Amino acid sequence: VQLVESGGGSVQPGGSLRLSCAASGFTFSSAYMSWVRQAPGKAQEWLAGINSEHKADYADSVNGRFTISRDNIKNALYLQMNSLKTEDTAMYYCLKGTLRGQGTQVTVS
Repeated sequence: VQLVESGGGSVQPGGSLRLSCAASGFTFSSAYMSWVRQAPGKAQEWLAGINSEHKADYADSVNGRFTISRDNIKNALYLQMNSLKTEDTAMYYCLKGTLRGQGTQVTVS
């Protein structure tokens, strides 16, 4: 199983970023996938999840600002992040079960 995140960067408050996660080594199309984040010194925070039928759920902290999506042909997971806030600064990971990738850094300042 391999998960490789990309798309992070530095952005001003109010800006947008789109994260991607390339998945391999398992049947992506049937897997429930999530995005989580972790800021220094803080616990991992679940942000959003999506099932095989593209039904999505969101944490209250990002609901209405972030959108999770998937492409089962490309084996890819996405997170569109709008109206970013300074408190969104963290390392972002895609997650399958308890396995996550190396992460991509998002800095909002």
